[in-house]
Amino acid sequence: MAVPTTAEPAEGLTSAEAAARLAAQGANALPAAGEERRWRLLVDVVTEPMFLLLAACGAIYLLLGDRGEALMLLGFVVIVVGMTYAQKRRTERSLAALRSMASPRALVLRDGRPQRIAAQGLVEGDLVLLAEGDRVPADLVLLAASNLAFDESMLTGESVPVSRSAGATVHAGTLVTGGTGRGRVAATGARSAIGRIGASMAAIAPQATPIQRQTRQVVRQVATGGLLLATLLCLLYGWLQGDWLRGLLAGLTLAMAVLPEELPVVLTLFLSIAAWRLVRRQVLARSMPAIEQLGATTVLCVDKTGTLTVNRMALAQLWSERSGAMVPGASMPADLRALLEHAVLASHRTAFDPMEAALGAAGDQWGAAAPASWQPLRDYPVAPTLLVMSRAWRAPGRLAAVAAKGAPEAVVALCGLAPARAAAVTAQVAALAQQGLRVLGVACATADAAALPAVQTGFDFTFLGLVALADPLRPEVPAVVAQCHAAGVRVVMITGDHPATAIAIARQAGIATGAAAGACLNGPELDRLDAAQLAARLAATSVFCRIAPQQKLRLVRAFQAGGATVAMTGDGVNDAPALKAADIGVAMGARGTDVAREAAALVLLGEDFGALLAAVGEGRRLFANLRKALVFIVAIHVPIVGLSVLPVLWHGPMLLMPAHILFLQLIIDPACSVIFAAEPLEPGAMRQPPRSPSMQLFDHAVLRCGLLQGGGLLGLLTGMYLWLQDAADMARTAVFVTLVLANLGLIFSNRRWRAAEVRPTARRNRYLAVGSLLAAAVLALVLGVASLRSLFAFVPLDLPTVAVCMLTAVLGVAWFELVKLVAGRGLGGPGL
Repeated sequence: MAVPTTAEPAEGLTSAEAAARLAAQGANALPAAGEERRWRLLVDVVTEPMFLLLAACGAIYLLLGDRGEALMLLGFVVIVVGMTYAQKRRTERSLAALRSMASPRALVLRDGRPQRIAAQGLVEGDLVLLAEGDRVPADLVLLAASNLAFDESMLTGESVPVSRSAGATVHAGTLVTGGTGRGRVAATGARSAIGRIGASMAAIAPQATPIQRQTRQVVRQVATGGLLLATLLCLLYGWLQGDWLRGLLAGLTLAMAVLPEELPVVLTLFLSIAAWRLVRRQVLARSMPAIEQLGATTVLCVDKTGTLTVNRMALAQLWSERSGAMVPGASMPADLRALLEHAVLASHRTAFDPMEAALGAAGDQWGAAAPASWQPLRDYPVAPTLLVMSRAWRAPGRLAAVAAKGAPEAVVALCGLAPARAAAVTAQVAALAQQGLRVLGVACATADAAALPAVQTGFDFTFLGLVALADPLRPEVPAVVAQCHAAGVRVVMITGDHPATAIAIARQAGIATGAAAGACLNGPELDRLDAAQLAARLAATSVFCRIAPQQKLRLVRAFQAGGATVAMTGDGVNDAPALKAADIGVAMGARGTDVAREAAALVLLGEDFGALLAAVGEGRRLFANLRKALVFIVAIHVPIVGLSVLPVLWHGPMLLMPAHILFLQLIIDPACSVIFAAEPLEPGAMRQPPRSPSMQLFDHAVLRCGLLQGGGLLGLLTGMYLWLQDAADMARTAVFVTLVLANLGLIFSNRRWRAAEVRPTARRNRYLAVGSLLAAAVLALVLGVASLRSLFAFVPLDLPTVAVCMLTAVLGVAWFELVKLVAGRGLGGPGL
């Protein structure tokens, strides 16, 4: 859409002026909001259950007189608090940056030309261009208006759109429901009307996603059971061995071992990392759960212009009944020149629509532009019942020159052509459309400038001819469509184009293939079908043409009723209901309205069709890696819990102490938050069908595999402990070393669930090698330095014992691989 020109010679601010004003406005921002969030985050970290348990263990060691152990624990507390704070702070900054990118945008005049910027970058004095579908980004004083209407319900509660003219003030957050205009920024941010309301809500925390709520529920249930078990162990230890202080320490150690505090951190971090990966592919995630749901997509509904095509229109041919078809040029006949002139008149002078821009460029090139003295009187926009737009211009004298362009069949009906003439026009439209050209009909009329009719049908239009525009297919589209089909994702095209044009582009893209290559369901046919008939047609139809925006909603719901998980692209105001109803709504960022962006879960910033496939792959990668991390978390906690409980039941000394749990935590947290998150998608995963939408992150398959892997490792470590139990310190050292080595093996084993393809891609995850070497180096340091060894209650190991430790760890890895082979099938889904 475009903004009509006015006599006011406003070019807006320069970039330097805007930067200076933005810096000055920053001083008036809400004070200390970021500082308060940082302190709140630090308080949240230090009051987490794990750190409270550590502090309690340190206090008990002081009561026992073991000052060295207490100081070591407190040192660990400082390190782990610092790591956790840095990790959460980084995640918070990432999510804040993503929210900033997802904020409303503004089309402003900077340095004399239109620029699209984030609303936060506006300054007082900026000139903002408004069009239908935009969310007003700041309080504005209107300088020019053409049929402008606003939905101000979010401020006033009144749902009826309100008309505004030049000189009026419109407020940030309101929605442009019709017309175009230009306004000067009067207030931004906290100084705007909606900003003053929002300032009181700055401290309200964002709502958790359904997956996060599910995770927290699991954490609460496991933590409650763990605390009960820890209390029972404390009482049992005190009763059996008569040492209640040691019993309390054993209970706290078990609580530390059971508490799955990694889960919320892992989930949030995985989602934020996936969101940033998508940003690098020019896909902005406005809804975190949508990233995970992408992996289950089975139907991808896309429009043609700008998604499958390059969205750079160029005028290809002109056709009139008298002169026939001709490529535009300087020697055009008079009737074709008049045709081009009125096509330009039916467009906006400052055009952002690619078709209007192409017509305007052709008019400038061939001298068919509207006279500079003519001014627009009234616009008649496209309506669902009449796919034609008209513009009335003030011509010399009392007459108004009216130009109309739109769907050829609608223009033919508007002009009331005789059946024979209408059939000839229809045949020419089909011939042009079969070449993949976008065809528009053009008509003209005159009227009294002082008494314009209320609707387009009130004019007496004369048919002028057809304009055909070319918008070539993006070169990467056929390969991407083929990859989608290989991944089990069906691609369908929904467009407002002529059937022949739609089918021609669909064939080039590989969407319309086989016996149904020529099948196309159009909007009027769609309206005549009931639900059962539509469901039958969907199975054999991949091209939907002449579809009005409101009909997209019915198509989305019909696909969903058939069990599909639907991702859909859209850009207009009327696309918002369908985008909201789709499982994953995708707004076209460059040419999409703010309303479409707000209704969508994803925003395609670059309008690259290949980015949609990359987003689907990222969704599969996220789901697969999260489940791998969950299996690892379950598996790793089983031997830790078992080794905390069994020695007490056998009246032996504690095998694992708080320091040992912390050391293992320094392996578990990076493994969950870095190594598994960085794991590439499984080879061949994008050649598998999507997972079932009913598959959950936490299910019996994850629990079964984790318990089997962890239970087998616990059995091996228990056997080693029984063999060495006569030497308690030797047994503790050997069991701990084996546990660390087996944990590293567990990470390596669980990062791939396709056994035949484990090794070839090992080099692709550099974090695995770095993490393994770092853990081995720290373990060697603890065993090699006498003071550290004594703090951990370790003793030097002889070579035979080291060999046994390594052999046991190797047996553990073999057991992990056997579990994957036998029980891993239940994990299911691409990537697993």
